[in-house]
Amino acid sequence: MSRITPFQTLACPLDGAPLRRDGATWRCASGHSFDVAADGHVHLLPVQFKRSRDPGDSKPMVAARRRFLESGAYAPIADAVAGAVFASAAPDRPLACLDAGCGEGHYLRRLADAAGERPLELLGLDISKWAVQAAARRDRRAAWVVGTNARLPVLSGTLDRVLCLFGFPVYAEFVRVLRPGGELLQVDAGPDHLRELREVIYPSLRPDRTSGPPAPEGFTLAACDTLRFGLHLDGAERIADLLAMTPHLYRASAEGRSRAAALTAITLTADVRLARYVRD
Repeated sequence: MSRITPFQTLACPLDGAPLRRDGATWRCASGHSFDVAADGHVHLLPVQFKRSRDPGDSKPMVAARRRFLESGAYAPIADAVAGAVFASAAPDRPLACLDAGCGEGHYLRRLADAAGERPLELLGLDISKWAVQAAARRDRRAAWVVGTNARLPVLSGTLDRVLCLFGFPVYAEFVRVLRPGGELLQVDAGPDHLRELREVIYPSLRPDRTSGPPAPEGFTLAACDTLRFGLHLDGAERIADLLAMTPHLYRASAEGRSRAAALTAITLTADVRLARYVRD
């Protein structure tokens, strides 16, 4: 059994002060309070920090992502991320880990399953309330929070790992919340990722970027690995679920989406980059 302990270093999204759990409420010394929902998650995204009424993935998009990921199609990515989290960690030292843009919690669940006897504190954060609700209902091992990467509700210098998986990195915030020597693990699509699907929905593809971006300010690149594997999807529903969890759903034209909807099977290339950055 893994040793998952309660996440301890939440910060008030209004003034940055430490939050303390008091029954079914998180409170800071200034008197701000945030109730814990029945499923265990807490909403730490004040209305003034929202850019829309209901930001992030919609309820149908969250359901599509859950179905696709639970099929095991991206299991090699989850396994590689878990391996990278523990690669340079002392086996008995607790690791405080944030998944920044956790979606419905798939990767944190896989990380908790892979931990064995390693002690972990886990926090999953997403701007979509539907994603966080789905994550909290599925697994209570992590703390689940509605929040934004632009203003992480986490105390400065308290994390050992930040995961940003196909997400929207805010490097200044990641630097702030990581301890010196802590690591950012970032997964992004490589040049051939889902190429076969993109060739269906777009009239032409943009030229590929031949190299990854430089290390962001405040970080040193420790490793950058490429992971490639094949996927075969049978059925229009599985293809639609994959498309719903990619930006291509909105970037493609109506004609392109219609061509994708007509597919009944497709063989795809998964091509992702897993970068490991050490906080200076």
